[in-house]
Amino acid sequence: MYDLILRNAQVVDPLNGVNTVADVAIEDGKIAKVEKEIAGPAKAERDYTGLVLQPGIIDSHVHLGSMWGSYYGHRMLALKGVTTCLDMAGPMEDILDNVDEYGAGLNVAILQFASPPFTFKNSTPSKDEMIALIDKSLEDGALGVKLLGGHYPLDPEVSSTLVETALERRAYVAWHAGTTKHGSNIEGMQEAVEMARGRPLHLAHINAYCRGAIHNEIDECRIAIDLLEKNPNIMCESYISPKNGTRLTCSPDGTIQSKVTGNCLRRFGFSEDREGVRACILAKKAFVVYDAGGYSDLCTGEEALKLWEAANSDVGGSFNVNPPIPRINLAQAKRKTGEFVVDAISTDGGCIPRNVILELGLSLVKLDVLTLPEFVQKTSLNPARMLRLYNKGHLSVGADADITVYDFARQVPVAAYVAGSPILENGEVVGKKANIVCTGKGADAIAKRGLKSIVVDPGEQIQRLKAL
Repeated sequence: MYDLILRNAQVVDPLNGVNTVADVAIEDGKIAKVEKEIAGPAKAERDYTGLVLQPGIIDSHVHLGSMWGSYYGHRMLALKGVTTCLDMAGPMEDILDNVDEYGAGLNVAILQFASPPFTFKNSTPSKDEMIALIDKSLEDGALGVKLLGGHYPLDPEVSSTLVETALERRAYVAWHAGTTKHGSNIEGMQEAVEMARGRPLHLAHINAYCRGAIHNEIDECRIAIDLLEKNPNIMCESYISPKNGTRLTCSPDGTIQSKVTGNCLRRFGFSEDREGVRACILAKKAFVVYDAGGYSDLCTGEEALKLWEAANSDVGGSFNVNPPIPRINLAQAKRKTGEFVVDAISTDGGCIPRNVILELGLSLVKLDVLTLPEFVQKTSLNPARMLRLYNKGHLSVGADADITVYDFARQVPVAAYVAGSPILENGEVVGKKANIVCTGKGADAIAKRGLKSIVVDPGEQIQRLKAL
């Protein structure tokens, strides 16, 4: 007897060449069978006639730490049909301490931020300081570390050494491009690729470097695509929301802490200081992330200014700075050998309210920018491989039964499952806690927290798949 049969959905599984109406049987948290019609019996059945069923959506760039907006990132992701995510900054302790209450049943990988003034004292940490941070992060349950270079930069050669050191420790390493020499723009991206020196690296949100800061935005997009084609060691994602994410925090002397916030203020013609933020909010060009009661939302104008001032500026923020053409071009670009140039579609969301993989991503399918199987590849199969989660991202017999079901016409999720158990049903989050994706060094720490670990080895080499 199967535990569960999901019936009559359009099943899309590009790895196995499936794109047809079929049933999916689940047993012991695994895919047991995918066929046109599966005979029972089963302990439970769900009829998803007229809906699309794909391997669980994996968002390869989110933020779950409360410093970026709220504790509600897990729930906000589950509400949008996500089953697995890569948190790109932590703070790790903040996320793990609150996952019992807010976890929503997701699979969560965490990259601890490796940036001043938080986890390093300054922009030139020694290699010993790097090793101490990386080893402690892995032992506590992180998958690796992330350089927040666009916001809180390190010196260029120090950044390169940190990438090298993380890989030596078999840690996952990602970089929001930017150093003390170049910012979060196309020059920063070029510098990050150069500083990687052919080593494996997850370069975050490629669209963020194609906003027209240095050249015309379309020219920057061409430069980015050419750079990625010539450097296959770089794994990456891009998001499709017009909004970015940052922090609006000002130091006591009125200076802006985040370089990204400074870039955005300059883009809209405001001074890069406390007064500039205030004026930008009042002009409704800057948005403040706030707790809307169980989820984060954005506000601007007078209401936002009151929240920003009440928090002494220490809040998450957002600006509409991502032009449309780069977002589209980066989503569809392919290498001459057939693989996608940008491996995955992400959101940079979580507790930042822009979790739009279905809401906007399916529009790319309707516009014939991507086929539906290509959309599934970029939102499930490819990010699973980036995270070395080889048993996810497809519906092969024996694969993890992580599944997202959605209404293609309305571009909204209907249900989501992790290991065969529902985390989203009828628009309600029903999942609890979280499973933590970590290395073998962190499995004991995760177990001591009463959580399940999913152990992977970020040091394994991965092979890109051609567009399927």
